[in-house]
Amino acid sequence: MSIPDYQTLMLPVLEIAAAGETRVPDAAEKIADRLGLSIAEREEMLPSGKQRLLHNRIHWAKFYMNKAGLIDIPSRGRFCASAAGRNFLEQNPDRINVEALKNFPEFVEFYSKSADQSTLNEAPASIAAAASDSTPEEQIDAAHGLMHAALKAELLQRIHSQTPSFFEKVIVDLLLAMGYGGTHEQAALKLGKSGDGGVDGVIDEDRLGLDRIYVQAKRYAAHVSVGRPEVQGFVGSLVGLGATKGVFVTTSSFSSHAIEYVKHLPQRVILVDGARLGDLMVEHDVGVRLNRTIFFKRLDEDFFSDE
Repeated sequence: MSIPDYQTLMLPVLEIAAAGETRVPDAAEKIADRLGLSIAEREEMLPSGKQRLLHNRIHWAKFYMNKAGLIDIPSRGRFCASAAGRNFLEQNPDRINVEALKNFPEFVEFYSKSADQSTLNEAPASIAAAASDSTPEEQIDAAHGLMHAALKAELLQRIHSQTPSFFEKVIVDLLLAMGYGGTHEQAALKLGKSGDGGVDGVIDEDRLGLDRIYVQAKRYAAHVSVGRPEVQGFVGSLVGLGATKGVFVTTSSFSSHAIEYVKHLPQRVILVDGARLGDLMVEHDVGVRLNRTIFFKRLDEDFFSDE
């Protein structure tokens, strides 16, 4: 089964906390056993790769219930049910969620924008955000993923609106940004100047020119995939040149036959489709620039430690 959202986890987290002081990893193990989660589900990470998904959702369940006064934090990294939390459990609730927490003044106060917003009808938009099944970090990751996908699509669209020579420049800039080649001028001279029918260019793998990478670039529309015959023609050119390394870049995609074909070659041939091209351009700041940086800070538990 999939990992429940953090609101669904509120009730089991409070029940475990009512049994005595616990920690997020311990609560996660008990909940995972109760739900019968697989090892893969227990180890599933947030998209950021910074924390286990189950641990993150338990943390936010605990955090919001603490703001409602149902959870106490007696010491670093430990939590337990408060008297109010135990009393609430005695009512045998079927579920605890953000809507239920709105009945606790402490919770509403936590989300209030100002002193004049004292009623639930005037509660700020952050309560609506908290009411989502996703934790704040999951919402941030989802928003980042959406913006990243939109940026990649826009990059490819703009590449298609430019000239073929501009696409060659994009490949030069990208390879240089990734650490290949020497100067921009040297790379530009080599890319697109090989004279071989199946190779668009060659670029030094390092600044000393100890090894070379041969490049093929195809600016195709999204619905036109690169098939095995085109890749096979590129590999044939590599063999004729005595080359062992090649990169085939396209703005579209590769057919399954082309992908399978390069897996069994003695030469090292990397296929870069439009999606990966967009990822690499964003990662290496080619055709994009930083818009803004947002820092998220956490409580420093060591600062408050008595040790």
